Amino acid sequence: MTLDKNEKLNMEEILKNLDKYHPRRKGWTDRKPLPPGTKIGPFEYYQVSENLKNSIPLPAAHALQNIDPQPDAVITSEIASGRFEDDIRRMRMAAWHGADHMMVIRTTGQSHYDGLIEGTPEGVGGVPITRKQVRASRKALDMIEDEVGRPINFHSYVSGVAGPEIAVLFAEEGVNGAHQDPQYNVLYRNVNMLRSFVDAAVAKKLMAGAGIAQIDGAHNANATAREAWKVMPELLVQHALNSKYSELVGIPADKIYLSTVPPTGTPGPVLRMDLPYAVALRELFKNYKMRAQMNTKYMESDTREATVTHVLNLLISRLTNAHIQSTITPDEGRNVPWHYNSINAVNTAKQALNGMDGLLEMVQLKEEGMLRDQAREIKERAVLFLEEILEDGGYFKAVEDGFFVDSGRYPERNSDGIARDSNGGVGANTIMERDEDYMAPVCDHFGYNKLPEGLEKACDPIDECTLCNPEKIVYIDELDEEDNANQRLAKMQEHREKGLIRPEVEWYGDGWVNTHLFLPAEPKVAEAAAIEWAKKLGMENPEVIHKQTMHPAEGTFIELKGQVNIDIDPSQIEIPEEEELVPEEEILQEIKDKPMRVVAATVGEDEHSVGMREIIDIKHGGIEGFGIKANYLGTSVSLQKAVDAAEEVNAEAILISTIITHGDIHRLNMKKLHDLCVERGIRDRVILVAGGTQVTNDIAKDCGMDAGFGRGSKGHHVASFLVKRRRELEG
Repeated sequence: MTLDKNEKLNMEEILKNLDKYHPRRKGWTDRKPLPPGTKIGPFEYYQVSENLKNSIPLPAAHALQNIDPQPDAVITSEIASGRFEDDIRRMRMAAWHGADHMMVIRTTGQSHYDGLIEGTPEGVGGVPITRKQVRASRKALDMIEDEVGRPINFHSYVSGVAGPEIAVLFAEEGVNGAHQDPQYNVLYRNVNMLRSFVDAAVAKKLMAGAGIAQIDGAHNANATAREAWKVMPELLVQHALNSKYSELVGIPADKIYLSTVPPTGTPGPVLRMDLPYAVALRELFKNYKMRAQMNTKYMESDTREATVTHVLNLLISRLTNAHIQSTITPDEGRNVPWHYNSINAVNTAKQALNGMDGLLEMVQLKEEGMLRDQAREIKERAVLFLEEILEDGGYFKAVEDGFFVDSGRYPERNSDGIARDSNGGVGANTIMERDEDYMAPVCDHFGYNKLPEGLEKACDPIDECTLCNPEKIVYIDELDEEDNANQRLAKMQEHREKGLIRPEVEWYGDGWVNTHLFLPAEPKVAEAAAIEWAKKLGMENPEVIHKQTMHPAEGTFIELKGQVNIDIDPSQIEIPEEEELVPEEEILQEIKDKPMRVVAATVGEDEHSVGMREIIDIKHGGIEGFGIKANYLGTSVSLQKAVDAAEEVNAEAILISTIITHGDIHRLNMKKLHDLCVERGIRDRVILVAGGTQVTNDIAKDCGMDAGFGRGSKGHHVASFLVKRRRELEG
């Protein structure tokens, strides 16, 4: 199938005969640099790669012979719409603007699954990674490669307890790059340490065999830390641990990329703090490659602010080096990764890198003074950190003792780091020693494998494995009869066939547009007025996605999901009271002074774990991050078991997630939990909280709960309520 630049992608054709498709190439591909001094249009360039056959230049190019020089670094487009058929359309757009690394975010919940997924699981914050999703995306990228005239790398995540299975899938299906870092599993997913590193060895071996580039996850430390600029030495330590472990497993050094996220953001003095870190990182790890990304910790709802931070990060890339220049959509901070903002991020990288082309031909980093002194100090602190890990008894012991993501600037410690039990966590006690005669008839196998003498390949006894013979791969289509790509495409088929146009920002024909408003009112009044306009226009789910004070009395800038601009008299509308949350620092201190333990579970016959994990997990701002100890019981947990567990650990609260059905099972579950606690005589001392996509606080309280949290709830909301409610109970 050949793409016509004047025609839309035909998704039905891409999905056709997908069971017969196999990737035409495997392994990571870097850009092909052009010699310094290469002339493109009227200019000479020193840091560019081969031009594209088809592309869309930057807007200003119309005055510069319409040139579209391609920087030397691979440029990433991060995609997470939740529907792979729309992800593929975005990939095509991004490729035309210069992206050649399509990084598809997995759903939050997939790090918790214990097997390969062959269906369409519900998820939050990404797209379900299934064989169909990967295969369809790689097939489409083959066509897009031909259209733009450059290889395009496809990327996702090898993490969680299903990491080795995901690695097999990626090796089979031509995925070119992947995140793989066992420390991510240990620290942020609470996967058992031993299991995580054993799984990582298996996954890394598979990745090495398929030529998949590995990106580590060290940057999550400064995304999670309370004061990210203090964890610079730890970032170097985490890079060292994963990169060396990867080499020992068998990944070549030139396929190892360190995720270099600057630890600070404006209005902090980012260059003075982040440039020494970047220099230290590159000097200490000169054998590896760098993947530069901006830090989402400092991204709020203001896309302008995020873009400026992005450009400052790109300046650091040009002053040092970056083999992959990752991009984060400037609307990341408000969780609306729209088509055009994804492209804006790619264009920001292309524009900034081109604008700073040949910078080091004109300027030089000083060899003496503040820059070198700070870089040396960061490296010294990192070496001391490694030495202390060895003195403490090794990495696992250091994790148990809370060495990592501590808010102190090493060697200072505030004793608030992430601590994990080496005998606990997801997948604990699941590692078994192989028998002496153990044999696995598969290639790219890690560890002891007793093969019969005379074999050329391990898989010869079974006439090749799936890594050698893709025809042996069993293809399974989506299993959900309702929520699948074919159904979604069929729903809008007539719309597409007639060539109808409807605004969209994330999914085909989703109908959303973004309206900018300046209102001469203070922020709370301005936001309420914008929402009222949307209601009067008959819009569903109106939402203000950004507001910025121009002056406390004179006016507010608003970005509104809407279609028209209407004047609203603010004196005629009712302004809802703003929910007052307990400040994060106050919660942290209170829990530190008086610890709290809760029991959490998805109850009944519900297998959805994503919402509850969003509320619990530290990585996503969950209650763990405030020091609250959560005993997570899993999915399909009986209410009886939840109450038993609460009594056993003397929990102060029970958190349940419940499925919503036409039979009102959510109401029944909440009422039954309340009644059970009354029967046990603990209702007056245990806080009951329920959550679910359609749960509201009113519904939950009507059913005997203390509170209910629905769609959009975050860990801070729950932690704030738990602290407030405990205060009330204590009088």
